[in-house]
Amino acid sequence: QVHLVESGGALVQAGGSLRLSCAASARTFGYYHMGWFRQVPGKEREFVAAVTWSGEATYYADSVKGRFTFSRDIAKNIMYLQMNSLKPEDTAVYYCTAADRSEGLTTTPSDYIYWGQGTQVTVSS
Repeated sequence: QVHLVESGGALVQAGGSLRLSCAASARTFGYYHMGWFRQVPGKEREFVAAVTWSGEATYYADSVKGRFTFSRDIAKNIMYLQMNSLKPEDTAVYYCTAADRSEGLTTTPSDYIYWGQGTQVTVSS
């Protein structure tokens, strides 16, 4: 069982920055692919970024590429999503998630098996 807890969501002005954190239970990094998704009411959950279990490859949605950075502190069991140059369209609930490493890394929410409770990010114009 993997336990994930997000934090760091806030209200920020357009152009600003935020860093989201996701605290994971022990023995998560290195055993699961890890990802960030986001969701707004009435829409499907949207892929943001993901890293393979080995940490060798990181993928980003086109909409956040160059602005968001995914990182992990393996010793602390915490992963981060640094978000810069935020836009109003980045407003959403952000979730961290884990997927079985025996499968290939995907951007499909249903392929991820553990989810945090989410943290709200609101970007004002």
